[in-house]
Amino acid sequence: MVTRQALKGREMAALLRGIFKGSPCSQPSGVLRRLQIYKHCIPLVESGDLHLGKVSEIIGLLMLEARQLPGHALAEVATLFVDVIKGGSLSNGKSLELFSTVLTALASSKESLAYGKGNPSQFLLPSLWDPRSVIHLANMFRDIPLSGEELQFVVEKILRMFSKLDLQEIPPLVYQLLLLSAKGSKKTVLEGIISFFNQLDKRQKEEQRVPQSVDLEVATVPLDQLRHVEGTVILHIVSVINLDQDLGEELIKHLKTEQQKDPGRALCPFSVALLLSVAVKHRLQEQIFDFLKTSITRSCKDLQFLQASKFLQDLFPQQYDVTAVILEVVKNSAFGWDHVTQGLVDLGFSLMESYEPKKPFGGKAADTSYGLSKMPAQQACRLGASILLETFKVHEPIRSDILEQVLNRVLTKAASPVSHFIDLLSNIVVSAPLVLQTSSSKVTETFDNLSFLPIDTVQGLLRAVQPLLKVSMSVRDSLILVLQKAIFSRQLDARKAAVAGFLLLLRNFKVLGSLSTSQCSQVIGASQVQADVHACYNSAANEAFCLEILGSLRRCLSQQADVRLMLYEGFYDVLRRNSQLASSIMETLLSQIKQYYLPQPDLLPPLKLEGCIMAQGDQIFLQEPLAHLLCCIQHCLAWYNSTVHLCQGAEDDDEEEDVGFEQNFEEMLESVTRRMIKSELEDFELDKSADFSLSSGVGVKNNIYAIQVMGICEVLIEYNFNIGNFSKNKFEDVLGLFTCYNKLSEILKEKAGKNKSTLGNKTARSFLSMGFVSTLLTALFRDNTQSHEESLAVLRSSTEFLRYAVSVALQKVQQLEETGQTDGPDGQNPEKMFQNLCKITRVLLWRYTSIPTVVEESGKKKGKSISLLCLEGLLRIFNTVQQLYAARIPQFLQALDITDGDAEETDINVTEKAAFQIRQFQRSLVNQFSHAEDDFSSKETQSLITVLSTLSKLLDPASQQFLQFLTWTVKVCKENDLEDIACCKGLLSLLFSLHVLYKSPVSLLRELAQDIHACLGDIDQDIEVESRSHFAIVNTKTAAPTVCLLVLGQADKVLEEVDWLIKKLTSLGSGTSEDSSQASNQTQALEKGVILQLGTLLTVYHELVQTALPAGSCVDTLLRSLSKTYAILTSLIKHYIQACRSTSTTIPGRLEKLVKLSGSHLTPQCYSFITYVQVRPKLTVPKAKVLRDTKPIPNLIFAIEQYEKFLIHLSKKSKVNLMQYMKLSTSRDFRINASMLDNALQERNTEDAENEPDNDQSSTAEQTDENQEPKKKRQRKK
Repeated sequence: MVTRQALKGREMAALLRGIFKGSPCSQPSGVLRRLQIYKHCIPLVESGDLHLGKVSEIIGLLMLEARQLPGHALAEVATLFVDVIKGGSLSNGKSLELFSTVLTALASSKESLAYGKGNPSQFLLPSLWDPRSVIHLANMFRDIPLSGEELQFVVEKILRMFSKLDLQEIPPLVYQLLLLSAKGSKKTVLEGIISFFNQLDKRQKEEQRVPQSVDLEVATVPLDQLRHVEGTVILHIVSVINLDQDLGEELIKHLKTEQQKDPGRALCPFSVALLLSVAVKHRLQEQIFDFLKTSITRSCKDLQFLQASKFLQDLFPQQYDVTAVILEVVKNSAFGWDHVTQGLVDLGFSLMESYEPKKPFGGKAADTSYGLSKMPAQQACRLGASILLETFKVHEPIRSDILEQVLNRVLTKAASPVSHFIDLLSNIVVSAPLVLQTSSSKVTETFDNLSFLPIDTVQGLLRAVQPLLKVSMSVRDSLILVLQKAIFSRQLDARKAAVAGFLLLLRNFKVLGSLSTSQCSQVIGASQVQADVHACYNSAANEAFCLEILGSLRRCLSQQADVRLMLYEGFYDVLRRNSQLASSIMETLLSQIKQYYLPQPDLLPPLKLEGCIMAQGDQIFLQEPLAHLLCCIQHCLAWYNSTVHLCQGAEDDDEEEDVGFEQNFEEMLESVTRRMIKSELEDFELDKSADFSLSSGVGVKNNIYAIQVMGICEVLIEYNFNIGNFSKNKFEDVLGLFTCYNKLSEILKEKAGKNKSTLGNKTARSFLSMGFVSTLLTALFRDNTQSHEESLAVLRSSTEFLRYAVSVALQKVQQLEETGQTDGPDGQNPEKMFQNLCKITRVLLWRYTSIPTVVEESGKKKGKSISLLCLEGLLRIFNTVQQLYAARIPQFLQALDITDGDAEETDINVTEKAAFQIRQFQRSLVNQFSHAEDDFSSKETQSLITVLSTLSKLLDPASQQFLQFLTWTVKVCKENDLEDIACCKGLLSLLFSLHVLYKSPVSLLRELAQDIHACLGDIDQDIEVESRSHFAIVNTKTAAPTVCLLVLGQADKVLEEVDWLIKKLTSLGSGTSEDSSQASNQTQALEKGVILQLGTLLTVYHELVQTALPAGSCVDTLLRSLSKTYAILTSLIKHYIQACRSTSTTIPGRLEKLVKLSGSHLTPQCYSFITYVQVRPKLTVPKAKVLRDTKPIPNLIFAIEQYEKFLIHLSKKSKVNLMQYMKLSTSRDFRINASMLDNALQERNTEDAENEPDNDQSSTAEQTDENQEPKKKRQRKK
């Protein structure tokens, strides 16, 4: 009847109420009838046949009446529910509301205790749950009173059900679980959710790596579905954390402890995304960001630590990199994780600001692209930029926000380096220039502040937004307005900014008919097409626009030298990219040079130098950088002759007009060359008697003149060499110009030497271009063409000129290494610079290897030999290539190998090529060692060793070549009795740096320590040390302090590694890992490694503490190093104490041996060494040294005593007597010096003999003294 009524949709409540009213609980029949109703209604409600409204009505009524049922009836209803749940026939879970009421009633029912059913959860906890009913059950448990253990059991059971559920059902279940966690077990809930999704992510990755894996039992989860589910789960967790602050605290606490044990499990993509979502609208933001930042830097430090040591790599084959995880989060966030993006942006900026470069790297934008990823802090900064760039690419809505924040930082951080932000801006613009059109107002706002920014920032900023200028007219116009204002600014920096901006515009807006030069076209990404279209249909406007800018720039030619300098350096690039502006630019330059050129053919000197300087009060400074002007003319003319003449015949009228200035320039340069060669230094008033001191006005003027004249000579050398086409006369002119340059250079050096001025060592920056230097060197050293022989002989005859050419190359490479670019044309073009570097390296390498230094007869002359200069150049180049062109090292090595120039780029083996170059320098080094003592060059040997260590970085440590090089280095150190300290230091450092990449260097250190001991003798002079010379490089001159300090330095590095390992051990020990057998295997491997390292190190110190080391740095460093060793031994003992507490592990035999070794071979010797240092004859050692040597002694004694204290603890815990190996230590506060005691007693006896008659008096006096002394002390205390 009930079913019928319900299905018909009639009034159910009245019927049920009637039945309940007629079935009072006081009568057994009434109770039975009620039970029948419950047993019938529960399956009916879950059948799914009824309307939801009816279901709620029935359940509501049954819940009301449930409280009246007696205990046994409640128990029966509960059992019915258990059967329904096991059977999996819960359709909507509505009846579970009734179940929770029944269980609660059952728990409070006194009668139920009689039935033994007092614990309601016992109905459900042990039973099997149908996966379909888990969500309803989780919801139900919130309403049931549960004890802590029961709750833990429920939570764990629900977490185990995750894997059996469909992925779509997990978010609602997670939500119910989180609400349930309000009762407790928060850590278990969070840990379970994170590890579940971490496993899913890992499985997904595996499947992507091996797509056709048949043996996978679990069906593949679609990636987008998984990501959407993860996103929803994260949202649920964040919403619950907003309601329950403790859950957020628990999340951070859990991840922090987990990270100590296993960072891979703690910081997986899911947990990082979760943290970033929580950080957005929460007071936990600071905590979360601090945690993430320390995790990132720690991960970078650990990776750096591991890469530097083969010993650690063997123990930790899998390396965890948190940076990859965070970038994966950015990638995952593309699946609609909008709640993560703000956290990512904040983290990115936080990293970039926390770890920004501390000092300017020369201020050039190119600088940040190299040498930055060495330090953990710099890697963190680089990661911040990557996060922002990738987020910018993936998430459109947040782009304008990122752009605005980057621009704000460029403006507000003007005082500190902003190169990393400018690089980021540049990458953002390249990735999406069209997107920036919508944010163009922000860019134009930034332009308004250009005149207040440093010039380097301005150049970087304009270079970064340059693609946008081609796309957006409004941005370009607003920039021009700003620049035109800035040209008339009072601030010099503002005017320089204006020039930089205008030159950039001229370079990038082509006039119709300009030649396209492929080398200089810049990659602009998506805007390229639009920009080119824009350039085509508007080229007439472009021409007017460019000529207007040129007009503005002409005004700058009357401003300060700095502003003119920028123009002269920028004109060549403008001309090369915008050839139609050639005549305008050339005319401008012609009118400028005519102001200083004296056309009369017989006048000497040919240029008015006095017009180039300006006096203001007492100060004299440069007004016109004449050499730079000539340099600019020479480069523009060379470009014009080589390029425009190829395209002749286009417009004859223009051509005639152009020929005018071309002829003018050529005649002028010819005349200047002729007259400069004839001119004597007296014509410039710069002879030897001239004053060059920087303190007087005349001296400053003469210095400026000298630098200008030298610059002009260099410019003309390049000009005449280039147009000379290997004619003998032209090369004679080149040599004549060099003679003038060299005379001046010598005078300046001589005067600087006398004045001891700081500028003395700095040579003026050369005006030769990098391209010309590579051409000149190739011609001088490698040109074997028959027709060039006679003319080149002119230049080759001058050793001074050859040395000058090599030293300029050296200067150019140094500038490239320091700033990432060089002066002159193509100086900022990395491709051209790379090609020039390869050419220069080839020449220097050939010159150095084919003509040894000894052959050169320049020993008598002053200055370095050419070979030595070549070697220095090679050293700088190898460094520069590894810094600037790390990605192109294969091509670089290929270019050096002249034998197989045709090899394919794909099959370049870097290790083989590097090993080939290394062999050449090895031969040179062996030759150095075989020379007689008079011919041995310390400087050259040092440079060779440095070159070898630089090249060794290119070898793969696992390769055969690396092992051969290491074996050779060991052999050199063993066989050569080097007495030169610097070379010895270089060789041993090279040996250590190679050895750590092959295996742990402890055995090597032991041999070196034995050699030091044998060389310097024992602290006990009666003992003769057995002479076991392993390394000839350790001799009386080098043993102390050089080798000793190097050995101690390396030992300290090993101690750091051991300390790091012990920390890892402790964190592994504290974690209860699921795969405990794997963890215990790893623990054992680590413990074995630590004990073996420490054992060998103890033997190293055993040798050193018995060595009669000279007072000073060696003793000081050794004492400090010993303190550190004992501290680390103590850490190891503490680790074992902890292990004994947590598990019933026995102490390994290795540890006993280590303790025994420390007790027999180190502690007693340490005390003897301390006594030796303190009692060493005071006369021979200055007092300051004694004080410095004895300062670390108390720390060492404390460290030893701490070690022994914890040994006693461990002995008690492990029931193994470890103290049996330790001898009783000397009591340091009271020692009787026997010889001093004998002397004192003898003196006392003689005094007694003299004073015998006054014996009584003296004794009474002593008594009174004794009585009074304590009184004085007491008074002092008051």
